[in-house]
Amino acid sequence: MLIKRDKWLQYRILRKGSSLVGRLPETHLLKKDTLTKMLLQYQSVVLKPRNGSYGRDIIFIKRNSVRTYRIQNENNVVIMKDTDKVLQWLHKRNKSHGYIVQKRLHLARIGHKPFDIRIIVQRQKGSSTTWNVTGSYAKVAAQGYLVTNVTSRTIPVLEALKLSQIGDRSLLVKAEHIALLAAKRLGERYSKLREVGFDIGIDRKQQVWIIEGNYRPDLRPFRLLKDSSMHRKILWYKKH
Repeated sequence: MLIKRDKWLQYRILRKGSSLVGRLPETHLLKKDTLTKMLLQYQSVVLKPRNGSYGRDIIFIKRNSVRTYRIQNENNVVIMKDTDKVLQWLHKRNKSHGYIVQKRLHLARIGHKPFDIRIIVQRQKGSSTTWNVTGSYAKVAAQGYLVTNVTSRTIPVLEALKLSQIGDRSLLVKAEHIALLAAKRLGERYSKLREVGFDIGIDRKQQVWIIEGNYRPDLRPFRLLKDSSMHRKILWYKKH
């Protein structure tokens, strides 16, 4: 089956795995009623183009009061007065594919900068082979940004957990286990899938969340780490 880069489809595939339901932030296709409902329920949500955008066009919306909304894209902030204006603004930005709307995760921070974890999961050729974690690193957001795709630095996960004082190695082990479960679920749908880069979030209550899975993850950040063994392992799996 053709592997589709579609965040909404991926969410529905992962939700069918009962062990993952509690690891996925509530997600819907963007419509006026769902946006209004989620802003009333959560106060703060995140919107993403469903076809992916490599971190661009991710929009955070916070309900300041009954009729005003704070909207942040990258490090730009605007205030709008009703959801109709918000939807019109979004349509102009992305006319072709639309958005998903998710409950916003309040990620653990290093200083005042949120971070998440990229975990690479791979399997060798043959759909019956076992998935393995082959690498990971933490992405720390740049100053003034809420998304980690615009990073100030890439650091080892254990260093990030220590600096944020959110947890230790056991939290990384938990995140890796969740990534493996998610890879197995996606692999059941896509028999030719051999590599996924999962963005895993840890919130301020130490809860582990699947933000999304990337089917063609960028491997360049592994070159920035002092330990080159993960990069070598990832390349070995790509060949085998």
